[in-house]
Amino acid sequence: MLLALAALVAGCGQMGGMRPLATEAEAIAAHGNPVRRWDNDDGTHTLEYSNQPYGHVTLMVTVDPSGKVLRQENALAFENLVRVAPGMTREEVSRLLGSHRTVEFYRLSGEEVWDWNIENDGPGIYTYFNVHFVDGKVARTSRTYIFSPSGPVMGLRSGFPAFPHAPMRSMGLHMMPR
Repeated sequence: MLLALAALVAGCGQMGGMRPLATEAEAIAAHGNPVRRWDNDDGTHTLEYSNQPYGHVTLMVTVDPSGKVLRQENALAFENLVRVAPGMTREEVSRLLGSHRTVEFYRLSGEEVWDWNIENDGPGIYTYFNVHFVDGKVARTSRTYIFSPSGPVMGLRSGFPAFPHAPMRSMGLHMMPR
């Protein structure tokens, strides 16, 4: 049991880029074959390790022609999400964020919406980052917060923040006697 837990923790740390990688061979040994391999204009290539649809990390490992790792990063980090801009193409978004979780089509608005499971930053139990395409170009981005089936719970991390208790009188409200 402890061995399985240790392996799980070690795998999570590696996927998040916690363990620096030196070579492409080391990246493949640690993470397996990439989901995709992107060839870059400067002669480098990027290995994509996505754990969508359930995880919230897409590890991108950029390697030079000799196989040396130049950088590794979580493509779904906040700093990268804000780089998605109106007018970007589907391929540009894929290269930036990696494989998406799902695609939804909205006939009335003409939108095709891709989403990624990202680190939860909201009131729900999951957060999705959405990219809205119109005619194949980014129109806007948004977030979706998913709540547990029992709904939001006041004061818990998975619900809305707790409001301080205030007597009705101090809020300018007066209770009328019955």
